[in-house]
Amino acid sequence: MEGLDNPFLQNLNAVVDILKEKNEYVKVHGKSLLKNDALYKYILETTVYPREHECLREIRLATEEHPLALMAGSPDEVQLLQMLLKVLNAKSAIEIGVFTGYSLLATALALPEDGKIIAIDAVREFYEIGLPSIEKAGMTHKIDFRESTALPVLDQLLSEEKNEGAFDFIFVDADKDNYLNYHERAVKLVRIGGIIAYDNTLWSGAVAALPDEPLPEFDRMFAEHAKKFNTAMVADARVEVSQLSIADGVTLCRRVA
Repeated sequence: MEGLDNPFLQNLNAVVDILKEKNEYVKVHGKSLLKNDALYKYILETTVYPREHECLREIRLATEEHPLALMAGSPDEVQLLQMLLKVLNAKSAIEIGVFTGYSLLATALALPEDGKIIAIDAVREFYEIGLPSIEKAGMTHKIDFRESTALPVLDQLLSEEKNEGAFDFIFVDADKDNYLNYHERAVKLVRIGGIIAYDNTLWSGAVAALPDEPLPEFDRMFAEHAKKFNTAMVADARVEVSQLSIADGVTLCRRVA
């Protein structure tokens, strides 16, 4: 990652050592709140990997070698999102935070042939890791990748009246301190009955840590972001909310108003 002239990446480099240390834990224990590693392995090997598309598997394995691999969606979570897309009969989607494209390809595969997904990430170099597999899967025609921080893109979409309520599904897995800002825009872009899915909303269980519990400052900070976000979602009458303990915590918001 050194030498990439990207302001977002420069900010990311400020915490990269912490992320690498956390990533080593994920490599050993998996990205799951389950405390039983054998059970998580059973779930993956029994119901996830046997149905995983070949090109998804390629991206997953390539991502596992990346020092920031923990930023990718977990396979069981991504499988759930694919099912939600199909239940919704989704044709249009937005992904905020792409990384290497594992969840992006899963979304593209779940959309019909004429489906479209706007994919937003500030670092194209990450996306290009998975791009050969996305091309191999024949999914590039569904993807509109935009190299940018997310808020300007979302605001640009909302500046066009046709985009309000035009999307069936939005997946948010980017900078956690902006989740409330993303939500205010996403809830206008998604249709009534559509779903917005937010990743990492339990932050390794740190949201339930006691005030005097030893906790890395990095985890404490992001747990506070998650708690603030979760509280706001419960109070938002525009959405129905379901908090799932899959992966690192996933909050589903179904727009109702």
